[in-house]
Amino acid sequence: MLKWFLSTWFGHFLTSSIGKKVIMALTGLFLISFLAVHLAGNLQLLSGGGGQAFNEYAYFMTHNPIIKFTSYGLYAFILIHAIQGTALWLKNRAARGGTGYAVKVNRVAGASKASVRMGALGTIILIFILLHMTQFWLQMKLGNTEMIAYDGGEPVKDLYTLVSAAYTNPLFVIGYVLAMVAIAFHLFHGFESAFQTLGLNHKKWTPLVKLIGRAYSIIVPLGFAIIPVWMYLNQ
Repeated sequence: MLKWFLSTWFGHFLTSSIGKKVIMALTGLFLISFLAVHLAGNLQLLSGGGGQAFNEYAYFMTHNPIIKFTSYGLYAFILIHAIQGTALWLKNRAARGGTGYAVKVNRVAGASKASVRMGALGTIILIFILLHMTQFWLQMKLGNTEMIAYDGGEPVKDLYTLVSAAYTNPLFVIGYVLAMVAIAFHLFHGFESAFQTLGLNHKKWTPLVKLIGRAYSIIVPLGFAIIPVWMYLNQ
């Protein structure tokens, strides 16, 4: 079945250089959108009330069937984005060392500087995601997280205490902030690059896309970075 699929025009497209870049762009835009939603939820950590808003938000996110289904797509997109990014990085690396023409070497080297940076940043971000999910998601699923009820309602997992405990460690806070710096640089290039890959360029709208992308790449990671710093300083 897989062999037949790869032999079709769609299979050829997905495995081609252009197809891989399109997949990178589409999965990247989905992940960019997810970051804004995730930040909105994480900001509940700063709302006070002993973490009630955050715990109730986390309960909703883990029990709503639509969101649970979407989360599986998120995990798949992260994996696909990482695999395709690695494949493109390896291809660019091979191209830089596999030609004897000076002009071509210069072109490839110039064009691949961004891809080298994106590959390195992507690796850092992937490691952060794995550590982040182990620290919080895995403990939520497998750990003995305390249950707490608010106003006589249904008991929910007290994830706020788990998160706030992690943010008492200054090394953890520093590592989190540095990861947000990596994400900021990754977004700075990736946002605009995704639109270019999909051919969504226009002399009227491209400057606006660049402006939105650069603002987004600063505001969203900064919002994430503020949370652990604020919680650390206020504990």
